[in-house]
Amino acid sequence: MEVSPLHNRCIWSSPVRSSSSHRPLLVSLSARNSKSPGLVPSFRSTRGRNLCSASSSETLIGSRKEDGKHSQVVSKKEAEEDLKSWMHKNGLPPCKVVLKEKPSHNEKHRPIHYVAASEDLQVGDVAFSVPDSLVVTLKRVLGNETIAELLTTNKLSELACLALYLMYEKKQGKNSFWYPYIRELDRQRGRGQLAVESPLLWSEAELAYLTGSPTKAEVHERAEGIKREYNELDTVWFMAGSLFQQYPYDSPTEAFPFEIFKQAFVAVQSCVVHLQKVSLAQRFALVPLGPPLLAYRSNCKAMLTATDGAVQLVVDRPYKAGESICVWCGPQPNSKLLINYGFVDEDNSYDRLVVEASLNTEDPQYQDKRMVAQRNGKLSVQAFQVNVGKEKETVFDMLPYLRLGYVSDPSEMQSVISSQGPICPVSPCMERAVLDQLADYFRTRLAGYPTTLSEDESLLADANLNPKKRVATQLIRLEKKMLHACLKVAVDLINQLPDHTVSPCPAPYAPSLK
Repeated sequence: MEVSPLHNRCIWSSPVRSSSSHRPLLVSLSARNSKSPGLVPSFRSTRGRNLCSASSSETLIGSRKEDGKHSQVVSKKEAEEDLKSWMHKNGLPPCKVVLKEKPSHNEKHRPIHYVAASEDLQVGDVAFSVPDSLVVTLKRVLGNETIAELLTTNKLSELACLALYLMYEKKQGKNSFWYPYIRELDRQRGRGQLAVESPLLWSEAELAYLTGSPTKAEVHERAEGIKREYNELDTVWFMAGSLFQQYPYDSPTEAFPFEIFKQAFVAVQSCVVHLQKVSLAQRFALVPLGPPLLAYRSNCKAMLTATDGAVQLVVDRPYKAGESICVWCGPQPNSKLLINYGFVDEDNSYDRLVVEASLNTEDPQYQDKRMVAQRNGKLSVQAFQVNVGKEKETVFDMLPYLRLGYVSDPSEMQSVISSQGPICPVSPCMERAVLDQLADYFRTRLAGYPTTLSEDESLLADANLNPKKRVATQLIRLEKKMLHACLKVAVDLINQLPDHTVSPCPAPYAPSLK
């Protein structure tokens, strides 16, 4: 039987590398002594009584029991000076944006603000330029760039440090310079433009909306990471005592219960900006007028950029006065967009799933197969990225790796090892076994979801669908579409086999997929 050149490819002749550049949320920090001589703390001096605990109303994102009456009272107070007025008073130059508001899904919560064009804008216009004096970075928080970089090497992420800083600042109330900005973050409650909180703040019942999706496990893993960071807060507190001595409060874990820290962490996560071409101490920044007041879009190319003494936004498209302004969220899949910002982008060209394939370590020829895989740019445990719209390419990329795992005859293995190219013998029964395993894998993943694609469509058609259930359904619907596309490729290849009477070869050491 003749087999097509594609089906003869046992392993790649050159590595296929992932293009993913998603930044990690939890960046490591160091436990070195940061009581550096000559260090000048930049924390605002204050006096007050020692507070040993914080109620939920003292968290960065505010009380979780708002009611309409409370919202009206707060709104009247906020009318005295909104965020933008405060920024202009403290150095924000004239800009081309205005703050508008949209209703929240929950009528008990205040409307959320968003940044809109105050006039018609053209491509290349500078929408705003926020001076560094109004931008929160570790360099500003810790007052010393060297110390900031030391702190961010082993123990805590930048996000944890920024969250801790704003939590202590909030305890000062109106005495804090950052009071108007913190008040705005409280108003947003860690929600993105869809007014949905990150799944990190969902209940277990709400996380059930994500059943079948690997995102559910990612949420638990991220929450555990935040917990680990919380446990390190006191270490940094004592290690860098000179940095915190001007706050008249107890150590972090005494002043803030874990749930409050997690809420603050998620709030900061939803609005932190990753600046390029700056020092490590400045790469993560909180920019008033930035996210979540700006809408994230995967197909937008505008980014907040650091310039000489400011962070500015140059728009990448024309806007009419009153239209919401958007920025690029980076090459993040929808799972990360949901966890980080509480939304899913239906037009996200960076969306992807991961299929992990691994060679069987019990295989007597495991070491030889591992060597061949490494020679061709793959690992013994290899993560394959299923990119939206490129499912066929991913399946074709996986096939040579799986075929390598199915080689059982030692003489065939020696032929693979000694070959100059990526060609190895592929029998009809081996090809059927490989394709069957692949198709069964995608069917199993699809069966793990409690709903079908058509049921998802029906749910999304309901205008009154719970907002969290809506974004969760959007996510799993897009995941299923990618899995269905992969399954179709595998089934089509099975249907193209010349002899459908051939049974799959037995495979005692078949590679595993998960």
